[in-house]
Amino acid sequence: MSAEYATFALAPAVRAGGVLANGSYQAHREFLDFVVNGRPLLFQLSDLDAVSPLASDVPPAIFTAHVRALLLEAEPPLDGGRYIIYGCPECEGLECGAVTAAIERGGADGQDFVWRDFAWQTDGTADLERNGYGIGPFSFRGGQYREELEKLLADAERVAPARRVLLIGARVAVLAKLAAALRTIGIGAEITHDAAAVPADELRTYGAVAFGRAVSERERAAVRAAFSAAGVDVAYVDGLAPIIPLLVAQIEHALDRVPLERRRLTGLVVTDGEAGVEVTSGCRVQLTAYRLDRLYRTHVQELFDGSLEPGAHRIPLDGRATRGESFIVARTTGSVLVAPMVR
Repeated sequence: MSAEYATFALAPAVRAGGVLANGSYQAHREFLDFVVNGRPLLFQLSDLDAVSPLASDVPPAIFTAHVRALLLEAEPPLDGGRYIIYGCPECEGLECGAVTAAIERGGADGQDFVWRDFAWQTDGTADLERNGYGIGPFSFRGGQYREELEKLLADAERVAPARRVLLIGARVAVLAKLAAALRTIGIGAEITHDAAAVPADELRTYGAVAFGRAVSERERAAVRAAFSAAGVDVAYVDGLAPIIPLLVAQIEHALDRVPLERRRLTGLVVTDGEAGVEVTSGCRVQLTAYRLDRLYRTHVQELFDGSLEPGAHRIPLDGRATRGESFIVARTTGSVLVAPMVR
């Protein structure tokens, strides 16, 4: 084992939810990721749709139990001194598969921490030869490691991120469907026409405001003024079209406050016949087109589903998807971007 130490930190991360092209739902999850040597540990594994146990939507007692387990103040949940590092974002059950690792004391005085033998595990026993990841071991200085995790224990009044969205628009039927879709994936949503009468304390519970296309600039300015007067910094979303999966993707992107350098998907530009996509680490990328025809009917087409290496990529698009009023949704295992077709 190398005597070299790795740095350890925690950083906010998001597993973007959404309404997928096949009609299924993907849950929205916010969690703390492990940052090892300045890079999210999740990015150092294979392209993985998973979240750490330190999720914002778990009860405080469970959150605290996970922190104490990582501090080795509780018995390991798996054989061989193994702990779950990342689990299924939908159910967190081991049967769906999880990234596990052995965590043990290290250093001459036993005050440091070592993470080793990372593996994909679906039952009580890890097969390192068959399912090992081949990364690590990582040795963390005890002081830095404990400081990061104990901050979470000290924050007894831990406040979960605002995961509610205020919907404002003229088409009530569309807003109702959008609110239902958002609630299904774990995001609260309310509909209103005027935010001026909403108490400041309630405005502070929102993370984003979504405007329909029919909302006037005067009405938008009044909503912004109400949030500004309440001292609330929210993301504003201008709905591109009355297409529910598209609007959900826009709102998911708006709620993602993770710094750009810690996201997998960082760029999407769509011109006639081509999509420019930029990723920071190797990952699977899916491109889906949504189009309104002259009768305002929605057409959905999956354009691309494949693995991309880090860097910028140009992906040719099917001409049928770029006719009329078209929009492209790019999705990875951690984030989502939306762009209109530019001609």
